[in-house]
Amino acid sequence: MRIVGLTGGIASGKSTVSSMFKYNHIPVVDADVIARDVLKKGTGGYKKVVAAFGPDILQDDGQVDRLKLGRIVFPDASKRQLLNRLLAPYITSGIFLEILKLWIEGHKIIVLDIPLLFEAKMDKWTKPIVVVWVDPETQLQRLIERDNSTEEDARNRINAQMSLDLKRSQADMVLDNTGSLQDLEERFREVLSQVKRPLTWTEFWLSRDGALSALLGVIIVVLGGKKIFTD
Repeated sequence: MRIVGLTGGIASGKSTVSSMFKYNHIPVVDADVIARDVLKKGTGGYKKVVAAFGPDILQDDGQVDRLKLGRIVFPDASKRQLLNRLLAPYITSGIFLEILKLWIEGHKIIVLDIPLLFEAKMDKWTKPIVVVWVDPETQLQRLIERDNSTEEDARNRINAQMSLDLKRSQADMVLDNTGSLQDLEERFREVLSQVKRPLTWTEFWLSRDGALSALLGVIIVVLGGKKIFTD
């Protein structure tokens, strides 16, 4: 099984690239979706976060107001680290459960879409790693326009993440998204051709089909051995 790591930064266009993979029939495990699920009212993650940050982060319906929570944690590294520690076990288990489901379904290639791929040390489970990159000024302007936020808020959110230049230096493939959507689509096709190349033997044996083949081989050897000893 090939697990492709997809990461980038806020307003870099990572979600657009994730959608491109889905359009090309490659399943995506989205850490952001899982993170939203583990913060739903009544979950273990919800209870821990509310206990740590207080009821002021809640909406009228009792759900966590993610914007309020973001304004608290993005400017403060210690609070951001606390939030990550509280939610990491729930998010990690959710990710591996989704991977297991896709493995059982027989998918040979999946994309693991994680903004904090390197920070969470999940990069060691993925190969290749694709980073969606934009230059800092473009990233800032896109974030301000997208969220209608102030420059200060936008900078706080960008600075709370590992820099895109550092992520780019650790990538196997880089998708430069400073240009148009058409430019991105052209670069994506090149990445897609690499992602869909034939599996290595190691990747094959880690897939469901590979595991079943190995199991079948063991059964044949065992039954063959029994026949030898009974003849």
